[in-house]
Amino acid sequence: MLTRYGRVEARWTPIGSAVSDILISMRHRILLAALLPLFLCAFLLSHSADVPVTIKVIDQSGVPVALAQVSVTPAESAAATLRTDAHGQSVVGLKQGAYSLSVSDPGFKTQTRQVEVGPGQTSAGLAILVTLQVATNIHGMVVAAGDALVLTDDLRHASAVLTPADFRALQHVSITAHNGHSGSDEAYSGVQLSTLLAKINAPMGNALRGNAMTTYVIATGSDGYAVLLSLAEVDPDFHENQVIVADGRDGQPLRKGGPFQLIVPGDKRPARWVHNLVSITVEQRQVN
Repeated sequence: MLTRYGRVEARWTPIGSAVSDILISMRHRILLAALLPLFLCAFLLSHSADVPVTIKVIDQSGVPVALAQVSVTPAESAAATLRTDAHGQSVVGLKQGAYSLSVSDPGFKTQTRQVEVGPGQTSAGLAILVTLQVATNIHGMVVAAGDALVLTDDLRHASAVLTPADFRALQHVSITAHNGHSGSDEAYSGVQLSTLLAKINAPMGNALRGNAMTTYVIATGSDGYAVLLSLAEVDPDFHENQVIVADGRDGQPLRKGGPFQLIVPGDKRPARWVHNLVSITVEQRQVN
């Protein structure tokens, strides 16, 4: 308005104040409308983002178990059934919620664990350690831990597990065998393989005839190296050389190749002298 001094002076009226309030309110609404989608997106992401879950599987001695099967229920996708890597680890992304984790591997008892994935673990992830316990019998297969020697004959449904203490209690023999690699004669102490096979009722002596002549023995080391002998090679009634499982050399317990080593005297090359022997299996070729 024009004053007596010729200046224009602005004055707020009730109408102007109301208009200002409306404009401020509109600006707040526009700002809220712009921010609401952002808040909603952040909320949804925080509740739908996958949480990295690292599962590490070890055995009772703390050694990582490679290729163990890891299953997650309820499964988020087909990738919810995984295998551990060479370090015994497997990583799966899970949304928030409750899950049942199952870990299995041949020779071990299946372990089941309940897992809760919470909101605080979205960025940090979750680490789970699973220790598998060695099983004593799985589907008729005998499994032994540590330094035990396993004897099996699936055809006759017989098996036996010998610890080093059990083995020492058996009747021992001493032999001298020429090692083609070292070019020297070596003295070993151990148990005749035929004596061990008698514990699982392998056909020996007069019973080794007819179809039984197709029976053979597979000896396997801890590294998976395996060799084959016919049962006739092992039977003293057929073969003069005494095939033994040794637990001593030169009057001392085996160290480098122990606790058990298969010794096949008479072989020009000691390729069938299995170090760190862990299993002996009797099998038979089926003749139609």
